[in-house]
Amino acid sequence: MIEVEVVSKTSDAEDICLFELARPDGAALPAFGAGAHIDVQLPNGLVRQYSLCNHPDESHRYEIGVLKDPSSRGGSRAMHEQVQAGDRLLISEPRNHFPLAHHATRSLLFAGGIGVTPILCMAERLAHTGGPFEMHYCTRSESRTAFRQRIAGSGFADRVQFHFDDGDEAQKLDARSLLAKQEPGTHLYVCGPKGFMDHVLETAEQLGWPAEQVHREYFAAVPISHDSDGPFEVQLGSSGQVLEIPANQSVLQVLMDHDIDIPYSCEDGVCGTCLTRVLEGEPDHRDFFMTPAEHAKNDQFTPCCSRARSKRLVLDI
Repeated sequence: MIEVEVVSKTSDAEDICLFELARPDGAALPAFGAGAHIDVQLPNGLVRQYSLCNHPDESHRYEIGVLKDPSSRGGSRAMHEQVQAGDRLLISEPRNHFPLAHHATRSLLFAGGIGVTPILCMAERLAHTGGPFEMHYCTRSESRTAFRQRIAGSGFADRVQFHFDDGDEAQKLDARSLLAKQEPGTHLYVCGPKGFMDHVLETAEQLGWPAEQVHREYFAAVPISHDSDGPFEVQLGSSGQVLEIPANQSVLQVLMDHDIDIPYSCEDGVCGTCLTRVLEGEPDHRDFFMTPAEHAKNDQFTPCCSRARSKRLVLDI
């Protein structure tokens, strides 16, 4: 983990704070690419992932934007209410599950709400490298739109269109129209709330966009009913040990109870940190990290949230 100081904390829009992080001694931070995120260890012991939204060429600082979610389980609330300028936090090195496809001839960027953080970083990178792009930024209202002034003062402001839920019909997002023309080599990037993302991604699928040209990153999982969950077994490929997974516990929880360590972070199936190879059996995928095509292969599994369709899963642990 890396110790950083909160250099500044500023309110950028309603319920959205920006945090600037830097090493206390001013030394360079690890390099990152557009779309990357870091894990932040919060004062209350929770670990949460936040996308980096400053320019990837900056090595002296990281910037993250945090929405105070009314349904917060303690993460965003802690960032807003407990973390102040001058505090020190532990963070991970950047990881990137949402990178730009640098061979793309054009990029189409869709951001919903706080999902703008990785998308804005992509826009700044593309503007810097001269990559053709168009960005659509959807929010509930102008008062809830982060980075408005930053975008207005940028050199790519003319390539960004804002769409407000409370605005007139003419300015609202028309995903079908925007996605109807598929120029060769165009890649689509989508980040935001699940409903927004599902709408854009389903529209792209209906219009025949190739899966390899569509990229997405979910920020949060939606509640899943566990009423029909039943027990199953997990066998560890390395030792042959078999563990019973009760209906009311996740595979990750059982592994931890048996002092079996695997990397994990979000515990919601969003970040992919705990992704584990499946050697035998059929998973019941509950994550939002893998694509439908990756789910269909049934060769990887998220122990934090997914379960089994078969009686037993053999995992590469």
